Amino acid sequence: MAKVEIIKHSAEKISGNLKQSAWMAVIESLATIVIGILLVVWPDVVIKVIAYVVGIFFIVKGAYQIINYFVVKGQTDFFNNGLLFGVISVLVGITALVIGEEIANIFRIIIGIWMIYESLVRINTAIKLHAANIQAWKYILILALIMLVLGMFVTFYSGAIITLIGWMMVLVGIVGIIGDVMFIQYVDTLITKITGSTK
Repeated sequence: MAKVEIIKHSAEKISGNLKQSAWMAVIESLATIVIGILLVVWPDVVIKVIAYVVGIFFIVKGAYQIINYFVVKGQTDFFNNGLLFGVISVLVGITALVIGEEIANIFRIIIGIWMIYESLVRINTAIKLHAANIQAWKYILILALIMLVLGMFVTFYSGAIITLIGWMMVLVGIVGIIGDVMFIQYVDTLITKITGSTK
C-alpha cells in the first residue's frame, strides 16, 4: 500500500512539473506574439529596444531552465531538453546584450534558429506522446512541423523584412500556445500510462 502511495505521489509531482513547464512555454509564446505585433507596428523603433528585452528574457528563461533541469533530473526524460535549452537561451541572451543595436543585422537568423529549436522540441514531445499511445501526438506534430517551416523560412530567406518576421512570430506564438495547451490536457493521461498509477 505504501508503495502505491509513493508511486501516486511521484506521478503527481511529475505531472505538476510538466504542467509548470508547459505553462511557462505558453507564457513564452504570448511574449513571442507581443514582440511580433510590436515589430509589425513599430519595426524601426522596436528593433533597437528589442535587443535588450530579448537579451534579458532569454537569460532569465535560460537560467530557469538550467536550474529546473537539475532540480527534476532523473524523474523523467521529458526534462532532458532543459539543460540544452537553458544554455542556448543564456548564450542568445548574452549575445543580444553585447551587440546591442547591431542585432538588426542578425535578428532574422536568431529568431529563425529559435523557431526551429522550438519546433524540434515539440516534435520530440510528439514522438514521446506517440510512444505512449496518446492520439493527440499527431496534432502536436503537425503544429510543430508548421513552426519548423516558418523557422526555416525566416532563417534562410534573406529577403525577409522585419515586418514579415513580426507576422511570422505572431503565427509561431499562436501555434505554440495551441500545442502547449493540448499537451497540458494530456499530461495526466501520459503520466498514468508511464507510471501505471491513477489519481
